[in-house]
Amino acid sequence: MKKIAIVAAMAAGLTLAGCEAKVTEEGEMPSVDVDVSGDSGKLPEIDVDTADVEVGTEEVTVDVPDVDVKMPSEQ
Repeated sequence: MKKIAIVAAMAAGLTLAGCEAKVTEEGEMPSVDVDVSGDSGKLPEIDVDTADVEVGTEEVTVDVPDVDVKMPSEQ
């Protein structure tokens, strides 16, 4: 059980360390009055730097065992 917790903690740490996000401009909530009219608000601007990931393929030959299946004779 401890090994699973350690592996999960390490995976979470790697996931969180995989990208960096910086808020470049704060957002603001819309101002709303009783007449349901108001300022539309503004979303924050965020710069995200993600990790570089290289993905590729490799052709591999795998030996598989030969399996003989003998069906029982029908009676």
